[in-house]
Amino acid sequence: MAETTPIDVNRIAGIAQSDPGSESQEPVRRVRVMLVDDHHLVIEGLRAVLATDDRLEVIGEARSGRAAVAIIPDLQPDIVLMDIRMPDMDGIAATRQVKQIAPRTSVIMLTMYENPDYLFEAVKAGASGYVLKDVAGVDLLEAIHTVAGGGSLLNQEVVGRFLRRLAAEVDQRSSEPAASPGPDRLTPRELDVLRLIAAGMSNKEIAVRLSVTVATVKTHLEHILQKLQVSDRTQAAVYAVTHGLLA
Repeated sequence: MAETTPIDVNRIAGIAQSDPGSESQEPVRRVRVMLVDDHHLVIEGLRAVLATDDRLEVIGEARSGRAAVAIIPDLQPDIVLMDIRMPDMDGIAATRQVKQIAPRTSVIMLTMYENPDYLFEAVKAGASGYVLKDVAGVDLLEAIHTVAGGGSLLNQEVVGRFLRRLAAEVDQRSSEPAASPGPDRLTPRELDVLRLIAAGMSNKEIAVRLSVTVATVKTHLEHILQKLQVSDRTQAAVYAVTHGLLA
């Protein structure tokens, strides 16, 4: 069995201590997380880290991609932490199936290696990004909350390289990609926002370009994700490229 670097739980001690006065506040919905890895120690380490944050709830685990795909329709997790290299069905193939059966579930890939080809295939399959298995616990928690909020784990430079490579693949496959924007047609303003997202702009940069507030951009983004049935801005950009919405 390959050696796995343990996640440092000590670095996040006390990060999610309950507020003594919080009993009178409205309960916050927990982010439902599923763990998928073929190594028992990795699963236990992830559980220990996530247990320090009372905004998260581990609702299930699986030891292979195939096992994960079988139970996700019943569990309906918000986030899946998915190992890339597993027997039976690897994480990339499993992610592709997860996004078909549970499109609003976000997948974060777990990997020992920062391999650009793995990253490209994972995001193309529907993943929201990846984290290395030696990541600090506090950074893992931040990654989960970022993706749960519709954000991306990929910086603008990485997204730009990815979309250029994806566009080249689309051009090679067909000179006339599908033009359907999804179940509901996007408004002209939503298309403007989507194109700027695909160009790698942040919400603040889009707001300046369109002379609107950041809150307005966030509202447009929420509508785009709903209409395209994708879970985050990176996948919205992928959808735009593969469906010819950038022209």
